[in-house]
Amino acid sequence: MPITILAPRRIPAARAQPDNDDSDSEMGGAAANHNSSIVTPGEVITDDPQWMRGHGTYVTPGSSSIISSVAGTVSRTNKLLSVRPLRARYTPEVGDLVVGRIVEVQAKRWRVDVGSTQLAGLPLSAINLPGGILRKRTETDELQIRNFFSEGDLLVAEVQQLFQDGAAVLHTRSLKYGKLRNGVFIAVSGGGTGGGAGVVRSRRQVWTMDSATAGGGPMDVILGVNGYIYISAHFAQPEEEAPSGPSGPAAGVTNMEESVSATMYSSQNDPIDPETMREIARVRGVIGALVEHGLRVDEDMVVRGYREAVEMARHSDDGEDDIYLGGEKGQRLAAVLTGR
Repeated sequence: MPITILAPRRIPAARAQPDNDDSDSEMGGAAANHNSSIVTPGEVITDDPQWMRGHGTYVTPGSSSIISSVAGTVSRTNKLLSVRPLRARYTPEVGDLVVGRIVEVQAKRWRVDVGSTQLAGLPLSAINLPGGILRKRTETDELQIRNFFSEGDLLVAEVQQLFQDGAAVLHTRSLKYGKLRNGVFIAVSGGGTGGGAGVVRSRRQVWTMDSATAGGGPMDVILGVNGYIYISAHFAQPEEEAPSGPSGPAAGVTNMEESVSATMYSSQNDPIDPETMREIARVRGVIGALVEHGLRVDEDMVVRGYREAVEMARHSDDGEDDIYLGGEKGQRLAAVLTGR
């Protein structure tokens, strides 16, 4: 089959919506001459003294001109001008669900890469001990700290606290948090971006989706607000199987934690059938296509994109085994999702 080389195309930049009804012409000066919402470092946004400068801008001594310090989109809030960077590091906020990688193990905590300007901290006191034990951490726990997480491990956690310097403190005190396995990791643009593209904060960041093809099993999708994504095969947890006791199904949080303690900190992947692995790769391709074309990544877009990708594959020569979503196929997928 001959190879066709396509001409490079321009990827449309995601535009930020104005925060109020003010028009660009009201800013006066150079700002009125902008044909695009994108500004570059050193570009004068406005020389009207009525505007105040915000993040991503600066003024020179003796001048009232507000100048952009980053490449991004102009944001206006009342009389405050700021520039949202097109690409930036993730800025943690309390309550964010993030996916991270352990990069350092210390005496009483782990250092976690969450895509921010600083490494986040995960204290030993902020994790669940095996067996559902709620007690003070001892020296024995500190000596066994690598049995829980070690360098290179992936985990999903929640931002619990922020320090004044912006460093985040994480916790995994929930059965839905902890070590990740049986899947694939993706890093895309996350909460630090300014154009509404990439992973956005939404009502649900973690969900289980069924395969749309025969033979494929359910999949867990975790969209970290920091732009780190994990897609894995779904395995029923012991609490989902409702273990029964002498007087009926076991109940209580303690029983649940005891039932999952055996695999909570295991680094061994479970066997996954080829059909499920294929669908995991397809979901990964859908997310890559969304990011490539400047679309947001959330549950609705991923589910719709996955179903459309399956239909596209069924009409191809390779059938459902066709999981490639780059080039022209990616453009078609983005066009369907955006209604163009």
